[in-house]
Order: sequence, then structure tokens, then C-alpha cells
Amino acid sequence: MPSLLRKTLIGIGLVIFAIAIMYLILTRGQDAKLSVDAVTGPKPTIATENSEFIPNVDVAPVDRWRDGAKPAAGAGLAVNEFAAGLDHPRWMTVLPNGDVLVAETNSPPRPVKGIADWVMGKLLGRAGAGVPSANRITLLRDSDGDGTADQKSVLLSGLNSPFGMALIGDRLYVANTDAVVAFPFTVGQTRISAPAEKIVALPGGGNHWARNIIANPAGTLLYVTVGSSSNIAEKGLDVEENRANILEVDLASKSVRIFAGGLRNPNGLDFEPTTGGLWTTVNERDMLGGDLAPDYMTRVEFGAFYGWPYSYWGGYVDKRVQPERPDLLEYTKRPDYALGAHTAPLGLVFASGDELGARFANGAFVGLHGSWNRTPPSGYKVIFVPFGDNGYPNGKPVDVLTGFLSAKGKAQGRPVGVAMDKQGALLVADDVGNRIWRVTAAR
Repeated sequence: MPSLLRKTLIGIGLVIFAIAIMYLILTRGQDAKLSVDAVTGPKPTIATENSEFIPNVDVAPVDRWRDGAKPAAGAGLAVNEFAAGLDHPRWMTVLPNGDVLVAETNSPPRPVKGIADWVMGKLLGRAGAGVPSANRITLLRDSDGDGTADQKSVLLSGLNSPFGMALIGDRLYVANTDAVVAFPFTVGQTRISAPAEKIVALPGGGNHWARNIIANPAGTLLYVTVGSSSNIAEKGLDVEENRANILEVDLASKSVRIFAGGLRNPNGLDFEPTTGGLWTTVNERDMLGGDLAPDYMTRVEFGAFYGWPYSYWGGYVDKRVQPERPDLLEYTKRPDYALGAHTAPLGLVFASGDELGARFANGAFVGLHGSWNRTPPSGYKVIFVPFGDNGYPNGKPVDVLTGFLSAKGKAQGRPVGVAMDKQGALLVADDVGNRIWRVTAAR
């Protein structure tokens, strides 16, 4: 056998062997023992840590919607396809004229270091493993009001893993993974050709690339989510500067300060309409087992610290983080509402009326992207968290859209961003199904 062929075959064999070993190691682990319901609400059950836990990888294999299939709408609701043929749609904003902007985006490329990183990249769909980002914002228009977009145009291209968007006056702000930029924009435009103006730089690289933004009601400040670079600061705190925070940007001075900290990976942002409080959804830490730690949504207080990396859920110490910081515990704020372990809550929007029925008139819609390391899987649906008159959650979540996981456990889609359209319907970005769904009241 020629030397080159022999070396090639040996190399292929080693790769297959390494993948097999990785699979055996990563699929070992402690399956979840608690129901998702037990780890949901203002007072979730907090499981006992298992320091010997070996994480399992349980990513639902992709099998996109076929033959007109769609998610299952909850009681009293209906769902239709608003737009299809998109490329990894993650986030949306609705303009005053009803146009919908959608960020078609993915993680920026990352260097692949070794076979383990390659395998994890393939399993989790990281761009460093060959999943490119479209890096654009597309405008969708429903010109005849039938609930389906009939016009599609590329509003912006050549961006850098864009995510959040905010319209303030005649300027459109976009959160790239490494900067907030702005463009002159008039509602009704379908293409922006002007160059970007850089407002502020943001930390880039590492894990948790998505940067969301929302403007305060006066349009003078932007709040920006920046997730941690790592799971529990295992790479050191130097690489976590200005990360695991919500930042506040003063648009007049272009200055930045930390608004709230200790938030491992905040994503959704919205103002609760009764009190005006700012709320966020947060993806908590991994590698503690199928029941830890609970992901959550919480009202974000200025100057508050939510525990990362030293503790979770308001004071449960993560002993893996060394040195410990017991001095911070008394200043650590407990989140308001747990959303289950590893559900990966991303989208967040408060109801803007009763067009979906009285049951959905006061509360928040949350897109649960779904677990990658829990057996059985959690998330993979859109829920509604009812709120009371005091501006805080009041009751268990209600399913709005399910069926993203097929009966065979395959991901037909995964929900991300959620938004209320001009007619009061709920829009849901599905980054695996490459669609946007529209939820209305059943007729």
C-alpha cells in the first residue's frame, strides 16, 4: 500500500476513533431527575450539585419542517407561516409602519482547536465548524395585510453577526457582535446604502456572541446585553471584562457603563408596560447536571449583581469557581422567575393588547431555544408567563407554540426571537426551520 494512502487511512481511522470516544464520554451523564415544571417559577426546586457529573450532549438532530408541517398552537390560538426561505433568522424588530426587520445571523467564525472542538462545533452548529453567518438584516412587508409577508428585501448586508436592532427617530441602531453601529433610516425604506457609524465597541470573541439592544423610552440610552466569554470564568476574569453584563450606552456622549452584572448570558430585553421595569432572559451555567442551574427571566435593577460566576439563583455557591467570593453573597440578587434548566430562553416580549385573547393580555412571551445537554430535552417551545397587576409574574407558564421537536426527537425548528406585530399577533423567529411564524387568536 502506498505510503500516502496508508497515512490517509490511518488519519481517517484516528478521527473516527476520536469521535467515537468523544461520543461515549459526552453522552455519559446524569439524566434530569426533576420535571421542568419543578424547576420553573419564582421558587424553583434547586437540585443537589453532582461534582462528579460528566455532561451529556443531547442535541436534537435537525429534520426541518416538511410537507407543510408547522408548530402546534396552544389552546385558543392559531399559527401560520409569515415568512420562509430565510437563513438562520434569529432576531426581529417591528417598525411603526408594520414592516418587520429580521437579523439573519450566526456566530462569527471561531478557530477549531482539536477534534473535541470540531465535534462540539458540529453538534452545536458553530460557525467555526462550517456554519456561515448571512450577516444581514432583511426587511419583510405584508403589503395586503393577510398575515403573510409578500415582499422581502435586504435592508443591510456585510454586518458582523448582527442581532439586536433599535429604531430611534431617523436612525437605526444595530448590535454587531463587536460594536453598536447606526445608520440613517426612514421608515418605508427597503435598502440602506449609507455607511455605518460606530457608536461604541463591544467585547467580541469567546462564547455567547449575540448582542441585543433596546432603547429607553426617551431614546437617549441603549441597553446592551453581553454574555460571558466562558461557562464559569474558567479562562480567567481578564477575558470577561464588560461581559456577563447589561451595559448602558449614553448616545449623546457615547459613554458606556455597567447597568447590571453577574448575568451569564442575557438575551431578551423588554420593558414591562405596567411598571416600566426593564426585564431580561438569561441562560445560566452548564455542566452541573440536567436540573442545574435554572435559566430565568428577571427584572433588571441598576447596580444589581446576579451571581455569575460565583453563585446561581441568588446564593447557591458554585464550588468549581476558585477562589470563592463569599463576601459577594449578601449583595447577590435572586432572579424573579425560573424558566427551567437548560431551556435556553432567548426571545422576550411583553403582550401589547388582548388580540390573542384575555388569557394572553398581561404577561411575557418567551422563546425557549432548547437544551443541548439535557436528557430528556427541555425548551424547544414558546411560552407565555402571566403577570399580575404589580408588574411581576403570577402563575405557571402557558404553552403558546410546541411541536418544534418531532415525535422522533428531531428538531423541526427552534424558536429564538419573539415580537408583537402591528396587528397584535405574535411573530416567532425559527432559526433551524428558517421561518418566521405568526400566532393569532383562533377564529
